[in-house]
Amino acid sequence: MDILLLTLGFACVVTGLFGSFLPILPGPSVSWVGLALLYFTKAVPANYWILGIAFLITVMISVLDYVIPAKGTKKFGGSSYGIWGTNIGLIIGILAPVPFGFIIGPFVGALIGELIYDFKDHNRALKAAAGSFAGFLASSFMKFVVCIMYLGLFVWIVWNYKSQLF
Repeated sequence: MDILLLTLGFACVVTGLFGSFLPILPGPSVSWVGLALLYFTKAVPANYWILGIAFLITVMISVLDYVIPAKGTKKFGGSSYGIWGTNIGLIIGILAPVPFGFIIGPFVGALIGELIYDFKDHNRALKAAAGSFAGFLASSFMKFVVCIMYLGLFVWIVWNYKSQLF
């Protein structure tokens, strides 16, 4: 049973790593589940401090994942129309069967939202859309770093308890 939990946990951590770039998968959340599965084994004693701190980091990153692209839009001169466009574009981009829709969606959504707000100022709309894209990249990078940390923590724990696991 321990080997099954170890395998499932590792699969979750690796899937979470890919999920840090693909918005379809909640990367840090899936990685955290992988860490939690590791602590369900009989060989690894439960450390609620590590799981609790990792859970809080996961919740913060998950919230920031939605906030950062909108803040990027606002930072680059976007209005609330651009922020709403970013969020709607992200959802449509995830659901649309378009390659890289999760990247294109927030950009196009912010652009359309800003053009609805002020059709005459194309430069400002383009800057706001670029801010949305920059926010998406920053958010993805943050999620990737957290998932790499969870992978490192997973490997470190397995390494320390390898004699009991195998």
